Amino acid sequence: MESAEIRRRWLRFFEERGHTVVPSASLVADDPTLLLVPAGMVPFKPYFLGEVKPPFSRATSVQKCVRTPDIEEVGKTTRHGTFFQMCGNFAFGDYFKEGAITYAWELLTTPVADGGFGLEPEKLWITVYQDDDEAEKIWRDVVGVPAERIQRLGMKDNFWSMGVPGPCGPCSEINYDRGPAYGVEGGPAVNDERYLEIWNLVFMQYERGAGDGKDGFEILGDLPSKNIDTGLGLERLAAVLQGVDNIYEIDTTRMILGRAGELTGHRYGAGQKSDISLRVIADHIRTAVMLISDGVTPGNEGRGYVLRRIFRRAIRNMRLLGATEPVALQLVDVTVEAMGPQYPELHEDRKRIETVAAAEEASFLQTLRTGTTILDTAVSEARGAGSTVLAGDKAFQLHDTYGFPIDLTLEMAAEQGLTVDEAGFRRLMKEQRDRAKADARAKKHGHADVSAYREVADRAGATAFTGYTDTSGEAAVVGLLVDGASAPAAHEGDEVEVVLDRTPFYAEGGGQLADHGRIRFDSGAVVEVRDVQQPVPGVTVHKGSVLVGEVVLGSAAYAQIDVDRRRSVSRAHSATHLTHQALRDALGPTAAQAGSENAPGRFRFDFGSPAAVPGSVLTDVEQKINEVLARELDVTAEVMTMDEARKQGAIAMFGEKYGDAVRVVTIGDFSKELCGGTHVANTAQLGLVKLLGESSIGAGVRRVEALVGVDAYRFLAREHTVVSQLTELVKGRPEELPEKISGMLAKLKDAEKEIERYRAEKVLAAAAGLAESAESIHGTALVAARVPDGTGADDLRKLVLDVRGRLGSRPAVVAAFTVANGRPLTVIATSEAARERGIKAGELVRTAAKTLGGGGGGKDDVAQGGGTDPAAVDEAIEAVRRLVAERAS
Repeated sequence: MESAEIRRRWLRFFEERGHTVVPSASLVADDPTLLLVPAGMVPFKPYFLGEVKPPFSRATSVQKCVRTPDIEEVGKTTRHGTFFQMCGNFAFGDYFKEGAITYAWELLTTPVADGGFGLEPEKLWITVYQDDDEAEKIWRDVVGVPAERIQRLGMKDNFWSMGVPGPCGPCSEINYDRGPAYGVEGGPAVNDERYLEIWNLVFMQYERGAGDGKDGFEILGDLPSKNIDTGLGLERLAAVLQGVDNIYEIDTTRMILGRAGELTGHRYGAGQKSDISLRVIADHIRTAVMLISDGVTPGNEGRGYVLRRIFRRAIRNMRLLGATEPVALQLVDVTVEAMGPQYPELHEDRKRIETVAAAEEASFLQTLRTGTTILDTAVSEARGAGSTVLAGDKAFQLHDTYGFPIDLTLEMAAEQGLTVDEAGFRRLMKEQRDRAKADARAKKHGHADVSAYREVADRAGATAFTGYTDTSGEAAVVGLLVDGASAPAAHEGDEVEVVLDRTPFYAEGGGQLADHGRIRFDSGAVVEVRDVQQPVPGVTVHKGSVLVGEVVLGSAAYAQIDVDRRRSVSRAHSATHLTHQALRDALGPTAAQAGSENAPGRFRFDFGSPAAVPGSVLTDVEQKINEVLARELDVTAEVMTMDEARKQGAIAMFGEKYGDAVRVVTIGDFSKELCGGTHVANTAQLGLVKLLGESSIGAGVRRVEALVGVDAYRFLAREHTVVSQLTELVKGRPEELPEKISGMLAKLKDAEKEIERYRAEKVLAAAAGLAESAESIHGTALVAARVPDGTGADDLRKLVLDVRGRLGSRPAVVAAFTVANGRPLTVIATSEAARERGIKAGELVRTAAKTLGGGGGGKDDVAQGGGTDPAAVDEAIEAVRRLVAERAS
């Protein structure tokens, strides 16, 4: 049974039994404590924590997941992988243990012809929590599993929690007996290789307290509502149903693995070493494609670094297997073909994925070249020191700074007869991981307490947003917080957070900044609103200060937004949509939105592009946008299902979380996007859009910044004034400015060259005189002098070398000093005969530079330094004279 069919059967089975099918959320976690979604229940976490009331009592999904803690083990074993799909069914205060258990057994054992997975009942073994008599009884008496195939395990194996205080409960796992070829009998308690866990049923019925580990916490009591959270690993079940040994041999992964083998000339199964590399490639390329599809771009921080590391490990293993040409495009293509039946959006987004992958591959191949050079230098230094071991800090530097993998360092060092201090490297890596874990823990526990907002949501429900049609309106205060805590009242001068039952204020989101304004009360009190946020879904919080009077919980209010600011922000937001579409028209679908900020009168728009956008293209984009404004196109918004929006061709932003019902903003026949923001009614209201330019903000991501409306006009007015002043100065027409200014700059450059030549001649003219003034110190000729201030470093160096040449083959030292731009500078050169006496330029420069309050260095024959104290030049000359005398004697 193919993976796509497993997915279809799972969703169909539970949908037929009253479960709402929830599409997989983006891998980009909508959770400040997570970089990526690591488990199938993560999108449902707010419901389990009680932050939000679930819109359904039953749900099912097949969720994309990424886990990377064991990334170094991927490929070495056939059980570790970074990307997987978790099939889940969930119940919120609905069915509990018996329902979850009987559903699982029915789906697994129902014959394939009848819509099930057709597993043999006698091959299924069950584990339950050691104290869960209820679950064991259901398995034995209701389902009919023999008692000898039911095993009890402790908290470490069969008890679940999120790792923090909150919901928890016992779980029951379903394991498949793969037969004696995989080990001894005795059930999953004895051999988890033979008895493969395929489904975990979690019974959330308790609340846990603080504590560490899987069993170091106290059970505080029962939850008010019992929930079900189950997870079946799609890849594991596919391995069982397809009769293969592991997740790397199932239909989807094997396609990628096979293509990697074709590109490198290696057959899977032919050798342990090549098999490890092929497994790494198959797993990591699939993960990388899924991450890029969800809008992640390679970078040096956060999820961007996760993607970069995974992708580069795949490409490195391709190189280790012998690939010499770029391979990213071929690997992306086979991955899209493998995963496309389950995720059709991969086909639509193929071009953008290929663009990002190809750019990252090119960058990494350059890194490999650079890292190889640095490694060669480190090896030479180790040999020069008489060592056969490459230091751990060198290996760590290569890994951490240049992205050079440790196993490649080990292999390349071994080729040159060196070992690597792996213990030192691992220690530095552990220190780095410990710092990262500490930071993650700080983030996990450091986010603001949202319990007060959840209490408001539970008591008063969601805030109704009226801002699409109204800029003001009556409301009631349903929540009031002072200094982050709920309060019955707030007084003049207090910083407050006000929750209304309805509001025209737009909360920051979707790239649009929040509304500002005021809330007035019947008592005469006034709150100045400076920010609006939604700390928990559905609850709009107005943040500001009480200007006058007393605000009381439950009182009537009148909310009024700053209309001018709203209009200005709305113009920017509509302009962003136009810019997005115009860029896609010019560059293709790869120019997908990667972020934006819509502020009063200006906006920035981030989009995918492997290279800078030529100025001519940006000009064309700007012209197209302004032509649309002149067409006076109506801007409309309509709420529809996600499927309807897709059919209409609406553009969705990568990584954004959308519900079943979405709002589609349409600008005439030009643009159609999913958007919850506010907009103008007609493009003519934008007036003017001026693109200021574009720049890189990361690998494969560019940023356009622009002005809208009056702000754009003011910018052009200033530009016009500057142009008018320039035309007056150069006595020419505006269109002649580039040519005239270019001519002036050329003449200026020529004049600077002439001045430089004259200065150099003047400096060098002094060479003969300086050589004649040499003093003899113990048989060594010394020229130590200050030359005219303003002499550049290059001229100073030429002078010193010229003087040294004039002194012939005798022992000689030339030290020239000057002050340029207020800072002292020195260049010192020594002859070969002087160096034979132990007089070295580098040592002399360090002595002089230290006197000057700075530093320097160089080779034994010539060195350069500088400092911060111009008044110390004479003292520095004397310091050089003393050191020469000491060495010469």
